Amino acid sequence: MTEQESSVVPAVAPEGALARLVGFYENLSLEGLAQLGAVYAPEARFKDPFNEVAGHAAILAIFEHMFVQVDAPRFVVLDSMGQGEQAFLTWEFRFRMKRWVAGEQCIRGATHVRFDAQGRVVLHRDYWDVAEELYEKLPLLGGFMRLLRRAGRR
Repeated sequence: MTEQESSVVPAVAPEGALARLVGFYENLSLEGLAQLGAVYAPEARFKDPFNEVAGHAAILAIFEHMFVQVDAPRFVVLDSMGQGEQAFLTWEFRFRMKRWVAGEQCIRGATHVRFDAQGRVVLHRDYWDVAEELYEKLPLLGGFMRLLRRAGRR
């Protein structure tokens, strides 16, 4: 076996790639971030309402920052569907804020992913409403955001 052949990551069936991704998120921990390279391709792109980055180091930094900003973060995947190299997940992100708001918080959202031939994520795009799911839960800003939402319905 040549050096090039030994560095090739074996192909993973799409349903296996999706199950691995769901498992990664549902068991996410600071220590578990070491598994990022098994789930995301080296050149993977990641986008959410606050970030747009590419590569393992940048994606890892987003997750590490999450563990600094909130207590007890965890994802609950509600549904997932895969078709070929693409998948779509709906989820809840549960966490406790370190300040401002007591009690567990929940952000609901969805993710579109695209896998490479080895079943690693090459594109990750999160969709969720920052105003409704986050800003409205913060003191002062939350009251203002709810007022704006009510005014927009009139």
